[in-house]
Amino acid sequence: MTQTEIEELFTREGQAHLFNHVSKLGATEKDELYKNLSKLAGRITPIKLQEAYQKSLEHLQNDGNVSCDIKTLPETSYQSIIGNPTLAEEYFDVGLNSIQNGEVAVILMAGGQGTRLGSSSPKGCYDINLPSHKSLFQIQAEKIWRLQELSKCKKVIPWYIMTSEPTRVATEAFFIQNSYFGLQKSQIRFFNQGTLPALDSTGSKMFLSSPTNIVQSPDGNGGLYHAIKENNLLEDFKKRGIKHIYMYCVDNVLSKVADPVFIGFSIKHNFLLSTKAVRKRDAHESVGLIASKNGKPCVIEYSEISKELAEERDSEGLLKLRAGNIVNHYYSISLLEKQLNHWCENSTYHIAKKKIPYYDNLSGEYVKPEEPNGIKLEQFIFDVFPEIPLDRFGCLEVERSEEFSPLKNGLGSANDNPNTARQSYLELGTSWLIKAGATVAKDVQVEVSNKISYQGENLSQFVGQTFNEDDTLLEL
Repeated sequence: MTQTEIEELFTREGQAHLFNHVSKLGATEKDELYKNLSKLAGRITPIKLQEAYQKSLEHLQNDGNVSCDIKTLPETSYQSIIGNPTLAEEYFDVGLNSIQNGEVAVILMAGGQGTRLGSSSPKGCYDINLPSHKSLFQIQAEKIWRLQELSKCKKVIPWYIMTSEPTRVATEAFFIQNSYFGLQKSQIRFFNQGTLPALDSTGSKMFLSSPTNIVQSPDGNGGLYHAIKENNLLEDFKKRGIKHIYMYCVDNVLSKVADPVFIGFSIKHNFLLSTKAVRKRDAHESVGLIASKNGKPCVIEYSEISKELAEERDSEGLLKLRAGNIVNHYYSISLLEKQLNHWCENSTYHIAKKKIPYYDNLSGEYVKPEEPNGIKLEQFIFDVFPEIPLDRFGCLEVERSEEFSPLKNGLGSANDNPNTARQSYLELGTSWLIKAGATVAKDVQVEVSNKISYQGENLSQFVGQTFNEDDTLLEL
């Protein structure tokens, strides 16, 4: 598109204000502005963005007008391995067999920065102050390494890492600097999540972030589906012979990457899409819940259910609605092949009111608002859940202390911070050693490298050994 065509398109679609300062720009800056606008128009035009906003409003209104029948998932979809090691072992064997055959790939959602943690680096680079000072990326890479050793797999486990524009370069550099943490460079592929322009509070006008660009933000974790399509990952999956995808988030230090139990559960029951859940800490924990709404699988916000429903218990005395969402999913490749285009073409967006800093091209000043002045549109990864038939949707309840300790808040917060993540990781490794027959001195915690053990196996060599305060790191 020529500069004239670009300006005509954006002006026709309500964005004439973006050009108020063009006459003051030098040739290089002017070229940069039109280049950025042309690139944006290739992904989404202003009118398409406004249509997405209107659709979001309608969706929100319709949701408010529809009565909801919220229930727990049926037994055909929901199962727990808590206190059931025999069942877990059965699923583990099924999943490990699939890994051995090279049928499993891993997708890591790692687009966020460690801003809340006081870091400008990608969150995966963060050090939670373990004795080894390993980053989240290294901890997770070593789980993949150990699983490959454990399974004696015929092919390596492909690791697809979704970054964002602000974190892509730093993430790749970190992996290069650390020699890919012992994995093969060829088994790792980085790809970017998408972005969408922010809009003013009326949903009609875009903001400039500088004289040459507009304000954009990540399109939410539901942007994974667009990212898979735009980066042709389905073709890559098929080329590698992948049949099953394990997806997780970088901030969960306890995530069992490529978990054979979860994969085996999904394969055994022929599920198209599955998710893991942990039990709510209490009836009113602020966490999304995996349930059914009007007969369809979904994730509901805690604010969507009444106090009575939140506190209702089953015959065993457990909360009926207890399946806390940890954003850890299984996808069959057959599902992605069938539904990916449909999901991308029929995206549901959600409106988030935000304080959006912007460049005022009339005054030439940068504005940092103190109150929300605009909106960002984002997608949720679980928006597609209701499209999965209940008998092809699974939810596996796992032990929180073994699988979920997210790093979301900075030091000094009540929970989900670097200290709680570190504590959870050390407690788990220490419990493995004690269960294996080692003795750990009082008030001592041991970091067990995941290159030695994936989930507590391979520790019989430490039977009878005592770990004191000088023995807090067990490395390969």
